[in-house]
Amino acid sequence: MSDQQLQPGTWRIDTAHSIVAFSVRHMMVSRVRGRFERFDAELTVPEDPMQSSVRATLDADSINTDNEQRDNHMRSADFFETASHPQWIFESTGIRTSGEDLLLAGDLTVKGTTRPVELRLEFNGVTRDPYGLLRAGFHAETEISRSDFGVDIEMPMDGGGVVVSDRIKVDVDAEFTLQE
Repeated sequence: MSDQQLQPGTWRIDTAHSIVAFSVRHMMVSRVRGRFERFDAELTVPEDPMQSSVRATLDADSINTDNEQRDNHMRSADFFETASHPQWIFESTGIRTSGEDLLLAGDLTVKGTTRPVELRLEFNGVTRDPYGLLRAGFHAETEISRSDFGVDIEMPMDGGGVVVSDRIKVDVDAEFTLQE
């Protein structure tokens, strides 16, 4: 994956130094940005790091766009129905290279619907922190269609276009620590 190799073992996400964020076009002229406050992930690294796997869960109710009214609407049946679908899950199915890029494939489950997704993955390296823990950093990004996951609210605008775009950009910055 890089000149700095991941050591085999189980790595846990450090949520204090990680973020799962998204952005979506609003009214066709701007972007609304948000994040999830509660999530977890485990990375399993075998001898060959290209055979690694990751499983991540998001607490859908922890969505935060810094606007309580909008967040509550997104938790409702109009969008994510978090009372019925409290967790989103990503389970990787493989890693491959494409030119200079790493691509992480997996199955994403949102609102009870599972679809394959592919994330462009950057491996940022490994370091030992002042407490002796090995840390590894990653950045991943993708774009998904909300309607593919049953989030198909239609809010057309009078002049054309929609209030909320179907395309959602997802950005993840994750820092993991090796469990010893």
